[in-house]
Amino acid sequence: MVAAVVCRVYSVRSMIFRGKDPNTQKVVECEVADGKIARLSASTTGKLGTQVVGGNDVYLAPGFIDIQVNGFGGVDLESDTVTPEDVVKVMETQWPYGVTQFLPTITTGSSERICRGLRAVADAVEKSSNARAAIPGIHLEGPYFCPDEGPRGAHPLEHVRKPTWEEFRKFQEAARGMITMVTLAPEIEGAIPFIERLASEGIIPAIGHCNAKESDIDAAIKAGAKISTHLGNGSHNMLPRHANYLQMQLSRDELWASLITDGHHLPPYFVKNAVRAKQVSRCILTTDAISAAGAPPGRYRIGQIEVVVGPDKMVRHPVSACLAGSAATLDDCITNVIRWAEISLAEGLAMATTHPAQLLGLKTHGLAVGKAANLVLFRWDDGGMKVTHTVLNGAVVFGKTR
Repeated sequence: MVAAVVCRVYSVRSMIFRGKDPNTQKVVECEVADGKIARLSASTTGKLGTQVVGGNDVYLAPGFIDIQVNGFGGVDLESDTVTPEDVVKVMETQWPYGVTQFLPTITTGSSERICRGLRAVADAVEKSSNARAAIPGIHLEGPYFCPDEGPRGAHPLEHVRKPTWEEFRKFQEAARGMITMVTLAPEIEGAIPFIERLASEGIIPAIGHCNAKESDIDAAIKAGAKISTHLGNGSHNMLPRHANYLQMQLSRDELWASLITDGHHLPPYFVKNAVRAKQVSRCILTTDAISAAGAPPGRYRIGQIEVVVGPDKMVRHPVSACLAGSAATLDDCITNVIRWAEISLAEGLAMATTHPAQLLGLKTHGLAVGKAANLVLFRWDDGGMKVTHTVLNGAVVFGKTR
């Protein structure tokens, strides 16, 4: 049974959010009006009669962005019965963890199942103003992957295939143009011209679930590939010591790297090495969350696959024992990368805020006057991060305001 999450949305014409700037450690006030940041200053006087949320003991940052979310709060976006209301629930159940924007992620399956998930997301955005603010696009992860055990991960072999623009056009029509990012293996037949076409259409090509040679990675980058999806995962258990596709992607400054820092997908030493190799400025955090995220341990589904989630929050495929998504939350991923990579709070936050916004071209994201008021307030201490308030388009969607 999934515990219900009750989110009351508080919105007034003008509010002030107060907290410490993670970059300067100084208290700032962010005045919000009509869904946008109207004032940002070191003044902590506030306007008479204006409601103030936060305080000197919390931090204030732009809302978190997750570029790979397969489900959340007991809802599976791969379900045969997925609805627009399910998509909205996935959005709402991420609010307690500071996520204000995310890419619903549809993975490998039949053409019919993929289209069903894409339509549900597009319908949710059409019907819900909050969904329009929170969902800037869709991430299509697959079905154009390496079919080998290891790189394929938990994606069903019977639905792994070569890319065709005709099929992708069908997907984009179902999504009403919302597919923003596509992860595929660059070495499979037809992948490089497909990547070129994606890039020409303004869609982000991503490398993942592959068995690529250096020449394949070179060709993908030249064609327009921008990011390595969950680098370090979706790979063989055993690789050549030096000449392998993980090392090759780590070395390429042209590529962003998304990392799942949940404590299961990557060991802390790999995370530290990856952040040092790519540098903080090219790293993005993601959860790769499934329906078990934000929900109790138990059995859950990703499309046709049943997975088991233990008290340790590890998501296991019951047959192959490979990882199948995560039950992580983005606030925990931020906490982990700060500790493991030995970076600052501001640097860890950038991996879940500024960097994904740059990748996606979100011009309205950020803590500056005129930007959308998508904010998070949180406490930070030896126990890690604890979100106190989440703000979407100026409305408090999580946390008490009185």
